[in-house]
Amino acid sequence: MNLELLESFGQNYPEEADGTLDCISMALTCTFNRWGTLLAVGCNDGRIVIWDFLTRGIAKIISAHIHPVCSLCWSRDGHKLVSASTDNIVSQWDVLSGDCDQRFRFPSPILKVQYHPRDQNKVLVCPMKSAPVMLTLSDSRHVVLPVDDDSDLNVVASFDRRGEYIYTGNAKGKILVLKTDSQDLVASFRVTTGTSNTTAIKSIEFARKGSCFLINTADRIIRVYDGREILTCGRDGEPEPMQKLQDLVNRTPWKKCCFSGDGEYIVAGSARQHALYIWEKSIGNLVKILHGTRGELLLDVAWHPVRPIIASISSGVVSIWAQNQVENWSAFAPDFKELDENVEYEERESEFDIEDEDKSEPEQTGADAAEDEEVDVTSVDPIAAFCSSDEELEDSKALLYLPIAPEVEDPEENPYGPPPDAVQTSLMDEGASSEKKRQSSADGSQPPKKKPKTTNIELQGVPNDEVHPLLGVKGDGKSKKKQAGRPKGSKGKEKDSPFKPKLYKGDRGLPLEGSAKGKVQAELSQPLTAGGAISELL
Repeated sequence: MNLELLESFGQNYPEEADGTLDCISMALTCTFNRWGTLLAVGCNDGRIVIWDFLTRGIAKIISAHIHPVCSLCWSRDGHKLVSASTDNIVSQWDVLSGDCDQRFRFPSPILKVQYHPRDQNKVLVCPMKSAPVMLTLSDSRHVVLPVDDDSDLNVVASFDRRGEYIYTGNAKGKILVLKTDSQDLVASFRVTTGTSNTTAIKSIEFARKGSCFLINTADRIIRVYDGREILTCGRDGEPEPMQKLQDLVNRTPWKKCCFSGDGEYIVAGSARQHALYIWEKSIGNLVKILHGTRGELLLDVAWHPVRPIIASISSGVVSIWAQNQVENWSAFAPDFKELDENVEYEERESEFDIEDEDKSEPEQTGADAAEDEEVDVTSVDPIAAFCSSDEELEDSKALLYLPIAPEVEDPEENPYGPPPDAVQTSLMDEGASSEKKRQSSADGSQPPKKKPKTTNIELQGVPNDEVHPLLGVKGDGKSKKKQAGRPKGSKGKEKDSPFKPKLYKGDRGLPLEGSAKGKVQAELSQPLTAGGAISELL
């Protein structure tokens, strides 16, 4: 597919719903890889479902956590995924094998995890009621980032586009810009409302292109700033936002905001309903409102890195929003002219001559001269959409797609397989040399899985009894809202539902049997109640 041809001449934002992706279990968070070819979805039952976004099919399922997955992030080359679950555990996963590389246990719930944009050895973690933490994966060390006010630890943080700086924001509206390597403060400012009152920072998001970033605040206004201006103003500066975006009619609070792939549009998901508001960044005008099913609550929003496509999550299902593609397969000759009325045709004198004797040889200019030039058909030009402004070449080791094994319905009736006699003899050989096979499989291409190293992160002064916002408040029955309902008729049918996920041993396709199954079910009994709290919250 030639990405240069995707540059549309009209609007570059989605206009209508374009289907859903059903992960069977309830989806909570989603994120695209850097090229938009794979979509990772974190689910209520602790699984990470990776969708091939071109075929809209499931490419891989990683049985990642026991508790619900609340945050996900891809590494720059697409080979690794970092995830956080509501039981305060952060894990790094190898996408191809589905194995866990490392695990970190925090004392409080994790609100967000993010890879360093250029160095996948560093991960930024935002624990609840704590200062942000930067993990170094190679030596399992961690650095607690400095905060403006030690009494106010409701801090959100984000790397900038290239990871040179970390932006943090607290509940008093103070933004700090820290140098990533040294954690030195290089700039700071306070977000204030019109009456000079401060407002809490809910999230900070950066555009993939350009130096712009947005701040979502508790006063229901999205402010767009230029990162270069922030650094120029220095400490205690007073930069003015480029745009202030809000819903003046309904005063909508925003659940999640992000930029489009080219940074020209901003989408914000409402915290009250399944509605997406799209603004043009340069002008600040609202260009589109996308309405989902009435009564559903929005959980997450992600914009495709290259195309005008948005993925949103509500009621456990991923909804896809895209442009209406009108296919036009008609083609005409280059000199074809469409006529509104009959025109008298004037025939040239030499039009039907076999050879035109009076014709003079014209000089080769333009396209004719270019035909004689040699065309290079071997070298591959890098796609500009996949390269950063400071890069000339694409990443040759990047993981764009996942291999998928085809599902054979009737392997016995395979016309291309070995004859039945050969199969019987091979089965007899297998029975005789089963021990040798086990040894060879242990020593061969499939080594036994190593148990991932678990590191306990100790943070001083952080309460250990905090509950993740997804799970609701402990002991507060009033805070639980009525279930918005995924399938309306699923009450009471969950026990015998054909879509109920089977219990699997690790990431291989081996169903558990007997006592092992009972053991895993006992282990899963606790998280499933936590998942029930999420469905009630929705």
